[in-house]
Amino acid sequence: QVQLVESGGGLVQAGGSLRLSCAASGRTFSIVTVGWFRQAPGKEREFVAAIKWTSTNTYYPDSVEGRFTISKDNAKNTVYLQMNSLKPEDTAVYYCAAGKYYSRTYYSAALYDYWGQGTQVTVSS
Repeated sequence: QVQLVESGGGLVQAGGSLRLSCAASGRTFSIVTVGWFRQAPGKEREFVAAIKWTSTNTYYPDSVEGRFTISKDNAKNTVYLQMNSLKPEDTAVYYCAAGKYYSRTYYSAALYDYWGQGTQVTVSS
C-alpha cells in the first residue's frame, strides 16, 4: 500500500501562486507515475499534471500548460505542484494520485491506484 498526503492548499487572489505538496509513504518503490487531479463542485475529476517517478518526464493538459509545474524530490518521496497565474476557474479540490504503471493514458484517473484525501484551492477574483 501507498499512502499519500497533500498539503499547501488555501485561498489566493487571481494571479497569485500556490505550491501543493504530496508526501508518499509505504511501498513507494511500487510507484511509477504520480499525477495531480482536481474536482470542482458539480464537475468531473480533471487531470492537471503527471510525472514519472523515475524520470523527469512531465505531462500537462492545455488548460494549465505554462502555468503549473509538477516536480518531485525522490529522496523525500514528495511530489510538488507549483501553480502560478491562478485563475478563479482553478478553484477545486486537488488530489494527488500514484499509479503502479505508466501508460499513454496518464490523464485518466483509472490509471492510478492510490489517492490522497485532497486539498482545497480557492482562487478569488
